Amino acid sequence: MKNELLAPAGDFASLKSAINNGADAIYLAGKSYGARKYASNFTNEELIEAINYAHLYGVKIYVTVNTLIKEKELEECLNYINFLYNINVDAIIVQDIGLIKLVRETIPKMEIHASTQAHTHNINQIKLLENLGVKRVVLARELSLNEINNLNTTMELEVFIHGALCISYSGECLFSSFLLGRSGNRGECAGLCRLPYNLLKDNKIIASNKYLLSPKELNTTNYFEELKASKIYSFKIEGRMKSPEYVGYVTHLYRKLLDNPNYKLSNDEIFNLKSLYNRGFTKGYLFNNTASEFISLNSSNHQGVKVGEVIGFTKDKIKIKLTHEINQEDAIRLPDGSGMYLNFLYDKNLKLVNKCKENDIAYIDNKTNLKTKGPVNLTLNKKLIASIKNTSSKKIKVNCEVKLSLNNLYITLTDGINTVIYQGPEGDIAKKSPLTKERIESVMSRLNDTPFVLDKVKINLEDEVFIPIGHLNEIRRNLVNNLISKRIGVKKDNELTFNLHNKNNLLKSKLKISVLARTEEQIKALLDLNVDYIYITNNQLYKKYKRPNIYLRLDHVKENHESYQNENLLIGETGSIIYSKNNNVISDYYLNVVNSYYVSYLQSEGIKRITISPELNIDEISALAQNTNIPLEIIGYGTLEYMIMKYKMDLDNNNYFLENKDKRKFLIITDKYTHLMSDKKLDYIDSIPKFIKLGISTFRLELLDENSIEIKKIITKIKNYLN
Repeated sequence: MKNELLAPAGDFASLKSAINNGADAIYLAGKSYGARKYASNFTNEELIEAINYAHLYGVKIYVTVNTLIKEKELEECLNYINFLYNINVDAIIVQDIGLIKLVRETIPKMEIHASTQAHTHNINQIKLLENLGVKRVVLARELSLNEINNLNTTMELEVFIHGALCISYSGECLFSSFLLGRSGNRGECAGLCRLPYNLLKDNKIIASNKYLLSPKELNTTNYFEELKASKIYSFKIEGRMKSPEYVGYVTHLYRKLLDNPNYKLSNDEIFNLKSLYNRGFTKGYLFNNTASEFISLNSSNHQGVKVGEVIGFTKDKIKIKLTHEINQEDAIRLPDGSGMYLNFLYDKNLKLVNKCKENDIAYIDNKTNLKTKGPVNLTLNKKLIASIKNTSSKKIKVNCEVKLSLNNLYITLTDGINTVIYQGPEGDIAKKSPLTKERIESVMSRLNDTPFVLDKVKINLEDEVFIPIGHLNEIRRNLVNNLISKRIGVKKDNELTFNLHNKNNLLKSKLKISVLARTEEQIKALLDLNVDYIYITNNQLYKKYKRPNIYLRLDHVKENHESYQNENLLIGETGSIIYSKNNNVISDYYLNVVNSYYVSYLQSEGIKRITISPELNIDEISALAQNTNIPLEIIGYGTLEYMIMKYKMDLDNNNYFLENKDKRKFLIITDKYTHLMSDKKLDYIDSIPKFIKLGISTFRLELLDENSIEIKKIITKIKNYLN
């Protein structure tokens, strides 16, 4: 099976750049429901144009619909997906399990790929998605190549091989949502991981103003032969927020690597790649990078590539010893971190020049009041960008056959897959100038303003015949248009017939209290207080206190699934749904349930109670609750987990905090993974009467460091609302 090179497009310029540089497929988004809301993205009219343009060149288009879809958005979103299907999109990329279920029921022929936002990292999750009719899964970026190769599946596997990385498991981050109201699960991530933080231990700063959560850029160019030999089908480049030049050049390099065995990038190609965009490069979790190789501690911005050294400066000028050519209108970063465009560039004699070469002495204006010697990095390579912009448009080779005799003209134009034909009684007896093979070939080669180029032509003249050249030109134009239409494909016409859930059937039951307990002290306090359900994170403590109302909370990152029989389990990832066959299972908030179709799916799989996403507000909870008939649980009080990271901070205990510029402090918990906890307690206790009216089944407390006295006070306050 031929591998696929999948490139990003945030706008039409990037789409064309990716196609011209060898992409097999492109992923992009419309104006709604995409996980890169702040890219330019495509209007519906532009989507039609993009799909037609890509299909003309044999390139597939995948449209991201990879945000969580709330209850009131379901109908509009489904109509949008039906529009995509009818305009011939090749696949949609989806995060929301409820939406996958709905699309499969209503548009059964739509190809679905599971987004990396779906947090797919184990084989049971892949089997679940396969059973839902998903054709391809975009794996979590935390998987190693060895883990990928050990996945026993025939599903198409798609993996990011270049570009920006998330520090948190995708789909499991609430940081931006709860600090700024911009949900990463809704395409609005504010990139808080790219900001500087202080690291505190025992309330003392041990690392100041460091980019502790900012990963370097993934770059697998040195390891691509291993990737080509793996189970990965689609090699995905990140970059819907990047420039068309970046998209084009990175696509160009990986096209070379994919097509040419054992190809190695030249020094110039490496230089160019660094100059376009890099935060430093990492081989990522694919090849088990160490923590120190993964994080860019000193900067979260484009670092560029070194081109020289500041060796002197005055009030007016900066003197640079070059190790690489620089050009007027380039941009550079100076040793103090400041940046500038080279609007004026001077040679060693202080004469204005357009460029200075390697080993030259160059001068620039000291517009930043630089007072530091050190390295100079190129951050914008004007010459490279100009050359990328001048890349020739892709041309499609076609073959032509012409048979001409008296009263009969037969012409075919083919791209090797599609063939168009013209046939008619066109020939007249030539009285003066019969058509020659050379003349016919000249006319049929006039394809400069089309996507095609004539590769081979076969001409058979049986008689001396005359045809007006204008008529032959018209025939060629019609054949070209017909071949374009065939390559683009016929639009579909699927008419939606569906009824969305609309039960208006609120469950009536007494609101119960559930509590997550992290310590034995907390468990004992809760047993004395007679709460309805207790969730325990420690397996030994679970076994010690096991009883009908106590549940073991499972991890929401699980490499493997151990066996459980007749246990009470709180599951945090979709692979653990398999436990519902032999256990009493409820689902945790990490599953990101925001609509009734996801609820319906979990209910059909035997889940007894469903915890809905803490990102929903009271109105959104109401809309969801009205369309379900299974007990729903909400997070009503406590400390949420904002991030879970495979990146392991080397910390000796759990008394560490990250502090942001606003002096907000976030606890770091380290075990097998690194957990970043919320700094403020979620507290909806005073809203309990509203939740009772909505028919919510269970009100949960997520304890962290509360002692028995604090727990009693909280539970007493809640019970006062219930009496």
